[in-house]
Amino acid sequence: MDLRSKASAQKGHIKGAYTLPLGELKAAKSKMPKKKKAPIVLYADSSQEAIQAFKIVRGWGYKNTSILKGGLASWKKMGSGLVKGALASRIVYIPKPVAGAIKVQDFDKVAKNQSSNGLILDVRDYDEIKTGVIKGSLHIPTQDVATNLSKIPKGKEIVIHCKSGVRASMAYQTLKENGYNVKFLNAKIKIMADGSYQIKL
Repeated sequence: MDLRSKASAQKGHIKGAYTLPLGELKAAKSKMPKKKKAPIVLYADSSQEAIQAFKIVRGWGYKNTSILKGGLASWKKMGSGLVKGALASRIVYIPKPVAGAIKVQDFDKVAKNQSSNGLILDVRDYDEIKTGVIKGSLHIPTQDVATNLSKIPKGKEIVIHCKSGVRASMAYQTLKENGYNVKFLNAKIKIMADGSYQIKL
């Protein structure tokens, strides 16, 4: 999001940027993406203006908001170009799938029918699994995955989960680098004592 004046933005802006001058930002809440997880990057003529906008947008609940460090000067220094002329007419957010993330319905299939082809790997800590684990899953805390690769079969599709998806993504990278067929659940999951679970995206 380009927070400069439209005249300044037309002279050179980041391709695809939506221009919304800082003075008009507060009145433009309805133009923002409906999904609060949308990643939003702000830049302006000064870091002070960018910080002002950051506080406003974060206040609306967009937690994945950041400021382009160094602004356009830093952007150009990295060798990234600017485009002139027409500006984006509206804000468009199209979520892209996260590399390695598994769809919830596919996670369900593996979890409910673990066989010789699939395995659920639970990378939560020991105190977290006390509330319940998915039947048939293998438990290895994230920090111990790299030193316990021999316990994880390479002949299966490995599907990793933690509590929120963050540690699962870390374990995913470790297994991916070691040649495993692996995916991870990029969502919050709550597991009950009987092994049933609830997933919240």
